Amino acid sequence: MTAQQSTERTPDSAVPRAAARESLTDEELATGFADGDEECLAAAYQRWGGLVHSLARRSLGDAAEAEDVTQLVFLAAWRGRAGFSPERGAVAAWLVGITRRKIADALTARTRRAELVAAAGAVMSMAAHDSASPADRVLDRVLVRHELARLPAPQRRALSLAFYDDLTHTQIAQLTGWPLGTVKSHARRGLHRLGRRLREESAVAGPSG
Repeated sequence: MTAQQSTERTPDSAVPRAAARESLTDEELATGFADGDEECLAAAYQRWGGLVHSLARRSLGDAAEAEDVTQLVFLAAWRGRAGFSPERGAVAAWLVGITRRKIADALTARTRRAELVAAAGAVMSMAAHDSASPADRVLDRVLVRHELARLPAPQRRALSLAFYDDLTHTQIAQLTGWPLGTVKSHARRGLHRLGRRLREESAVAGPSG
């Protein structure tokens, strides 16, 4: 029964097909990929999927997100294969270029999500010191989100990584490549500006009721 199950799991055609993919040279794979050969897509994933995942994991620090990026890279490569020319470069280099763009997209999306969380976190910390009504807190949350979007990009990223990813200043420095003092400066200035703007808006609005 074990042999029967093994036969069912591995059709006779699967082994020769896998062997054929492995025997392709990079040049043959590139030509087949550009021509729309799905076997070459499978071969490309088998050959370079690990490289793409490793690059994404290193930049994003999250295995699940790296897996998503890996799938997106090969999907984008397949859909955009008409723009790939084997004569101009290797498939691996082309895939690395797509990977870098998809990593940048993932980081941008992460920052956008982080803005919402950072806004909520900032409002919650300030709300602990006053007795604002629920309606006022909603308005504060909108204000913080607006002000966060107006911060210089480095300050916004530092606060987003701190609030959303719960990273320490040291971890943010390692992720961004900024000096530790620069990270602390961006975070301090960003928080100071957000706090000042909230206080100014509160003063303009005056007491409710």
